[in-house]
Amino acid sequence: MLQFVVRRLLLAIPTMVAASILVFLMLHLVPGDPAIIFFGDQPVTPERLELVRHQMGLDRPLVIQYLDFVRGIPRGDLGRSIHNRTPVFEELRTRVASSATLALAALIVAGALGLSLGLLSALGRGTWIDAGAMLVALAGVSMPIFWLAAMLIFVFSLRLGWFPATGFGGWNRLVLPAVALGFVSAATLARLVRSSVLEVLLQPFVTTARSKGLREAVVIRRHVLKNAFIAIVTVLGLQFGTLLSGAVITETVFARPGVGKLLVDAISNKDFPIVQGAVLFIALIYTVINLVVDLSYAYLDPRIRFD
Repeated sequence: MLQFVVRRLLLAIPTMVAASILVFLMLHLVPGDPAIIFFGDQPVTPERLELVRHQMGLDRPLVIQYLDFVRGIPRGDLGRSIHNRTPVFEELRTRVASSATLALAALIVAGALGLSLGLLSALGRGTWIDAGAMLVALAGVSMPIFWLAAMLIFVFSLRLGWFPATGFGGWNRLVLPAVALGFVSAATLARLVRSSVLEVLLQPFVTTARSKGLREAVVIRRHVLKNAFIAIVTVLGLQFGTLLSGAVITETVFARPGVGKLLVDAISNKDFPIVQGAVLFIALIYTVINLVVDLSYAYLDPRIRFD
């Protein structure tokens, strides 16, 4: 297994290099000058503009700019923000905690709700329980997250006053954004759980387990869920990566300073170092998550071996 882990980590290097090159080229191909964006509506002379471009390093060849970025990675130096000159690593570090806590809380909500709805729907196939669970899942898939977030704020913050509407810090400020983000993810998960459980229920080993007189709860827990979880764990892992790096709308509505919002703001301002650092961080997160998901397969299915 150690060889498998090392091999996967080595294969991640060209993936992250390719991602950084791609985003670097795309940023420089998009029209717009970061120096002009830096000044905004202020009048500026060509000399002053050229001086700022030199200070930002934008007057150097693209290859040199990229190589400077790559050389700093082993030291943890991802460069400095073009606009406020703060280290990119610090910008990311201050926002990772907000994104990580939100992603983890939303994943717990999605897992609890999605697994419950999907399992109830599969076990009660063709009944009103199945129809009701899938109706809730359909609502979650169809409901825009910004609308759900606004409704949660209106009801539970403005009307009832149970939770703060915005901000970061304290579990009470985490409940509403986690529910908004988790409910949408739970809808997709519930449909997958239902189809996976129904597929496993038709397998011969389930019939054999029942014929041996095992209680239905034992059959579901030991045989059905464990085999259905292989597909479910894959989706949960990908959802965690998405929640950690892409919860831009939720972070904006609830005024949470996360990585997703940082990336979107940096793209709007053409802050190249922050965009490159954020993309590299997101690529690393997905690489680690995929590795953890692959390793979990061996636990869920003993037949799987990493040789």
